[in-house]
Amino acid sequence: MRKLANIEMERKTIEACESAPKIPVIAVLENIRSAYNVGSVFRTADAFLLAGVYCIGYTAHPPNPKLQKTALDSTLTVPWQYFSTSHQAIEALKKEGYIIYAAEQTDTPKYIQTINFSTQKTAIIFGNEITGVNQDTLDLCHASIEIPQLGLKHSINVANAASIIIWEAVKPFLK
Repeated sequence: MRKLANIEMERKTIEACESAPKIPVIAVLENIRSAYNVGSVFRTADAFLLAGVYCIGYTAHPPNPKLQKTALDSTLTVPWQYFSTSHQAIEALKKEGYIIYAAEQTDTPKYIQTINFSTQKTAIIFGNEITGVNQDTLDLCHASIEIPQLGLKHSINVANAASIIIWEAVKPFLK
């Protein structure tokens, strides 16, 4: 085994990323406090060629220097939109035929390993680091999605949770 040098990794150019077919998954970020968490989600969205990232409310969005610190120019390759409210974003997503999941612990969760993402255009709403997804937003979603957790806290950083759920949503498209 030998570690690859950067020039050996066959990285796409910005132009190639822009024109590449996208995975029909959109990460929706509702009132995320930390621009660094937002930047991390942009990096994950770039890694898997997601259809986009939607930023809602006071979520940092490009251009923002704090976001860029963790996004590392992925804001140039990931389509993104800003909406002032979740209702506006969800309305737009439903018009485009997306199934809307809220990444939230609820009384009727669907665990990520039970969902067949390959048959649908999917949008996943990730909520505030402290308060989660707003109840008004949950009421507009098709279902909630949850990562099974076995430890004490039952709490995962929003950027880490987004990476786990996005990976599960993307996996069927990599076969």
